[in-house]
Amino acid sequence: MSWDKYAPFYDWENARTMGRRDLLFWKRFVLDRPVGHRHLELGCGTGRLLIPLARGARGLVGVDLSAEMLARARVRLKRLPVATRPRLVRGDIRSLPFPDRSFDQVLAPYGVLQSLTSDADFDATIGETLRLLRPNGRFGLELIPELARWQSYRGQVRFRGKLGKAQVTLVESVRQDRRRGLTIFDEEFTVRERGRTRRHRFPLTFRTMPMDVVLSKLARSGFSVESVQGNYRGGVWTPDSPVSVLIAHRP
Repeated sequence: MSWDKYAPFYDWENARTMGRRDLLFWKRFVLDRPVGHRHLELGCGTGRLLIPLARGARGLVGVDLSAEMLARARVRLKRLPVATRPRLVRGDIRSLPFPDRSFDQVLAPYGVLQSLTSDADFDATIGETLRLLRPNGRFGLELIPELARWQSYRGQVRFRGKLGKAQVTLVESVRQDRRRGLTIFDEEFTVRERGRTRRHRFPLTFRTMPMDVVLSKLARSGFSVESVQGNYRGGVWTPDSPVSVLIAHRP
């Protein structure tokens, strides 16, 4: 699986792209609900958000299908006091391993739902989220609409830097399948350490959907959309916004 192969490089690359610029938004989202509520992060990965969120909130659970991503998250959890550590669960977000009405809030940050490349998978995940939420529970999700505007290119050196004692170079190619709304990133990480060179190649595929389609899917599933924001500070959304942050709730 690409996500297992990507796990050793996920934090390294995202420190150079995303960082934690969305963290304050998700802190506010989680802390907006009083103590005693339960929160689920879909696609928690290595704990990029889950671990800092746990420093201020309780009742956090992270789910991810990648065993390699979760293994790195478990290492990071050791930085936290035992009583504050979120629960990590390996599971498929299309068929979540939790009872009905288990959570007060569900988070789907950083375009995680865009890794679902078919309508059936997207709809299944939205349906599962609704099933897990208690009445008046909230669903926060972020989409990255600009993916569809990426120009195709081949063999571009994106980043160079250190990963531990190794020197790492990311060479990336981008392909677009515009009929299906897919953006495919062909990643090649070259790792040089102690005179040895290793190359790790894999694709990462993401799907972009028009906003009206996303809103229609949420409504058909039973969600009521509270807001659509164009940045992490509550700005007005437009089709040119670099991110789309939606907040919906289960009536």
